[in-house]
Amino acid sequence: MASSIEKEIGRRRTFAIISHPDAGKTTLTEKFLLYGGAINTAGSVKGKANAKHAVSDWMEIEKERGISVTSSVLQFEYDDYCINILDTPGHEDFSEDTYRTLMAADCAVMVIDASKGVEAQTIKLFKVCVMRHIPIFTFINKMDREAKDTFELLDNIEKVLGIDTCPVNWPIGCGKEFKGVYERNSREILGFESVSTGGSKEAKETIVSIDNGQAEQMIGEDFYENLMEEIELLDGASQPLDMEKVHKGELSPVFFGSALTNFGVQPFLEHFLQMTTAPLPRVSKGTEIAPAEHDFSAFVFKIQANMNKNHRDRIAFMRICSGKFEANMEVKHVQSKKKMRLSQPQQIMAQERKIVEEAYAGDIIGVFDPGIFSIGDTVCMPKDDFEYEGIPTFAPEHFARVIQLDSMKRKQFVKGVEQIAQEGAIQIFQEHQAGFAEIIVGVVGTLQFDVLKYRLENEYNCEIRLEPLPYQAIRWIKDVKTDMNKLKGVAEVKKVRDMRGNPLLLFKNEWGIQFVLDRNEGLELVEFSKE
Repeated sequence: MASSIEKEIGRRRTFAIISHPDAGKTTLTEKFLLYGGAINTAGSVKGKANAKHAVSDWMEIEKERGISVTSSVLQFEYDDYCINILDTPGHEDFSEDTYRTLMAADCAVMVIDASKGVEAQTIKLFKVCVMRHIPIFTFINKMDREAKDTFELLDNIEKVLGIDTCPVNWPIGCGKEFKGVYERNSREILGFESVSTGGSKEAKETIVSIDNGQAEQMIGEDFYENLMEEIELLDGASQPLDMEKVHKGELSPVFFGSALTNFGVQPFLEHFLQMTTAPLPRVSKGTEIAPAEHDFSAFVFKIQANMNKNHRDRIAFMRICSGKFEANMEVKHVQSKKKMRLSQPQQIMAQERKIVEEAYAGDIIGVFDPGIFSIGDTVCMPKDDFEYEGIPTFAPEHFARVIQLDSMKRKQFVKGVEQIAQEGAIQIFQEHQAGFAEIIVGVVGTLQFDVLKYRLENEYNCEIRLEPLPYQAIRWIKDVKTDMNKLKGVAEVKKVRDMRGNPLLLFKNEWGIQFVLDRNEGLELVEFSKE
């Protein structure tokens, strides 16, 4: 029995895909799904009104705007591997959702636009991976369009992100002159022949050994000579592929291709699956919990309300950290110390779901949440006492007053705001004395205001108006009276409280403040200086 669990866990691969917006992350995800047989036709995120949308973009607002605003969980089988992909939003306004999702991943695929190189959002997400020592695999996309010099791209990754690179394959030309890629290990050229993009169509691939006379004929004499020079330079100057360094997050294997035309995606997927590891141990109370050596345990990294509008449901997404999960097994919710049965356990393909009878460490499952779960919670067997490390909360930087336009829909309005806040997309605060009469919403990125307004109108049938507030920061305070006295005449401040009744100050961060980080709370406690 133990060996079968070990075998199942051993074939799991769980990774996140990260990138700057529009680098092709969602397109790459869908091509993976095509290979796994999970979908038959790839959608086009920016397609026309009657075209298919990306399968991982399931919210109506995502389909309308052609962007991902929430992380999607996608599972499929490929070549005896069970793959869990966490497709994250690229837009920086939703980076908090991405940070949380990275906590559930064992490694990350970083997608880079060949014409732009490393962009701002990539840097932010990369820093989170480095903090957690997550192995990073790089896919340089859009080689069938005009691109930067390849050596310059690698230099850009190394200098900006501070990680060594090792190209596993090497591009031959770019844009209209893109001829394919050279596989360094097998010494083969994968020839590229352009076709119309989208759907299930893909670029034609021809494989020829570089030592075969046909190679020069296939790519042209000039490209062949240039390739031979670059290979010589590459073999002499580039880092060797040291898998120990890769697993420590110190070296990133680099691949080149075009996700839209499906070129180079399958070789990348196959290399990636061989290079990555089975689910990694997680830390509980300072002790590593080995996936195959302990009974079931998991932590909640995401909560999503109204994935099915008809049922007004609320799903808690869990990363299984150890053991085997079986439907209807009794577990302990560590934070409340309550025993419970995880009802309607599901595996998710974006918005589509299937009920699961069993799942293993490395898998992501969704369970019905009656309102008990919070992000970062642990569940385990009743006899165990695991508690996995918490997921950080980020202090909002933009604030607005939420005004309900129809007072007759107060109940839906309060429920909607509370549920969206519990997902972690927004944070809500009340006037210090006013209760729920006035609600202030704080977000990390301003686009989250649009999502809040859209979701309240479409999912809860509540129209609202948002009035921007001038504050830039919010912190818990140690002593309301003392700190308010210190602040008189110094800056514009507003006293509020969070949903647990803790006092906070909203303020403009233009004057001398020393922040003291309280890691247990997520947000920071604040001490004021009169500088």
